[in-house]
Amino acid sequence: MTELMTVLAIVAILTTLAVPNFRMLIQKQRIATTAGDFFAAINLTRSEAIQRGGRVDLVPAEGSDWSKGWVVFVDKNGNQTPDSGEKIIFSHGPAPDGLAIKAAFTDSKAQYLAYNGSGRSRTNANSQTPQAGAISFELDKQVRRIKINFLGRPRMCNPEVDGAAC
Repeated sequence: MTELMTVLAIVAILTTLAVPNFRMLIQKQRIATTAGDFFAAINLTRSEAIQRGGRVDLVPAEGSDWSKGWVVFVDKNGNQTPDSGEKIIFSHGPAPDGLAIKAAFTDSKAQYLAYNGSGRSRTNANSQTPQAGAISFELDKQVRRIKINFLGRPRMCNPEVDGAAC
């Protein structure tokens, strides 16, 4: 009985120490997965624009809040809203609770990322003006960022690891 109580005490102590680390592991996985899904949606948007030879957009599913999900679609009228008759290629559900997604693009009037048929990002004002910027994912103290250059190519980085380059 004494040995059983000793083993239970050790298990309780180890569990108490492991739970906070396990929570941090889950948070890191949530942010990495969401950022990875968004990165894949950007690449899908770009490749579909190239394949179709025309404009394809990535927009928030609801209003201007990316954390409620996002949609990739063929935007024939350029209004960043999937209207009837416009083909929805992909849609993603909401991000995990507590995860904030913030975007800062060249054209900040509306939240969108559009690509033209050559695979370059574009703004609504001009198909030759690139839509560059960054999208940040924040959950507790964890941050991931996707940066989009003037050619429209995305790259993912971690400010904690990459420092000022991110």
